[in-house]
Amino acid sequence: MRNTFFKSLGYITFSTSLVLAGFAHSAPSFQSAQPLSAGAWPNHSQDLCAVANETLKYLKQGPSYDPQAIHGGTVDGIKVPTHRIQDTLAFICQVYQEDLATGASRLTDPDFINSAFERVQWLPDQAKAKSLSQDKPLLQRLPSDQLLLTKYYVRMADGFPAKTAQSPHALYGLPFDEAHLSLEEADARRDQITRYRFGKQAILRGALETQPALAPPLIWLSRADLEGALLQGTAVLEADNQRRYFNVHRNNGIAYDRTQKPEDQERYWYFKEVPGVLGYGKDADYKIPVKPKVTVAGDIFQLGLGRVVLLQTTEHGQPTYRLTVLADTGGAFHDNLYQLDWLSGYFRDWDHYHANNRHIADYAKTWLLLKKE
Repeated sequence: MRNTFFKSLGYITFSTSLVLAGFAHSAPSFQSAQPLSAGAWPNHSQDLCAVANETLKYLKQGPSYDPQAIHGGTVDGIKVPTHRIQDTLAFICQVYQEDLATGASRLTDPDFINSAFERVQWLPDQAKAKSLSQDKPLLQRLPSDQLLLTKYYVRMADGFPAKTAQSPHALYGLPFDEAHLSLEEADARRDQITRYRFGKQAILRGALETQPALAPPLIWLSRADLEGALLQGTAVLEADNQRRYFNVHRNNGIAYDRTQKPEDQERYWYFKEVPGVLGYGKDADYKIPVKPKVTVAGDIFQLGLGRVVLLQTTEHGQPTYRLTVLADTGGAFHDNLYQLDWLSGYFRDWDHYHANNRHIADYAKTWLLLKKE
């Protein structure tokens, strides 16, 4: 799971039965989709199936396991049966497996997409975007028929086993006083445990570096790498041709403030070493493995986890279509139906990121897909 941030927004920096006719475009709405126009279709079907399958496994835990995410979506009061989301994810992998025998990918064929899926176009919540648009030109210019498409990435960081002048900030594991507690047990002791005692700024000043220490430092980072890890939700260290992955575990309960710059936030995440890049999950013990190019973060609280999302971006001036799975979210996606965040790849810093993504437009036509019944 990640925490969205947007350099481009002024900060230093995811069934036909759904048709809602008659809603003004200033509010989020969904309308009948026209046939897809010509464009490029990059083939990432194998990774798409992998993310679809892992998301389906999470959904099969059932609504009682994670009711805020495992539901059909409640956009403008219109609900989708949860089984239709699951059927669509399963269908993605069925098609991929069948295509292996022919060597062709129907998941990059617009005629197949048009015939196999019910598809509705998502129009952005312009009213909400306008209310947050001060000093954010991309929100001020938000088209009526496209979502803001920000991009996040897996942060490649330089980490050290001990504190140094160049790496004075720890990426902390869960505080010792709740390391043995489940999330539910820890939250029941909210007024007693370390995690809820400190905001980010106090931790940066050394609040956890007591004797004895209050939390284990997993690795030590520069301020830039720490900010990148906190905001992206993941840090990856590469040494001796091996990668170590660190993912957000639990936070301090302070909401992400979209009016504040990332470095000034009080929201703080504790991390856990994990076997790979992870997306959404209510706790670090079970998060969805995700892959670049085929994962988006967004408002799963309204849309429901696992929606299959088709993006049409403009890349090098040409329309480009990408099938993705809504398998991640972040603090900026509560009550946010004007934006998605696309997992773009592995990069060391913003310069590296921009060199590889500057050709991709900031807005995308967006459709929600369901397998036809």
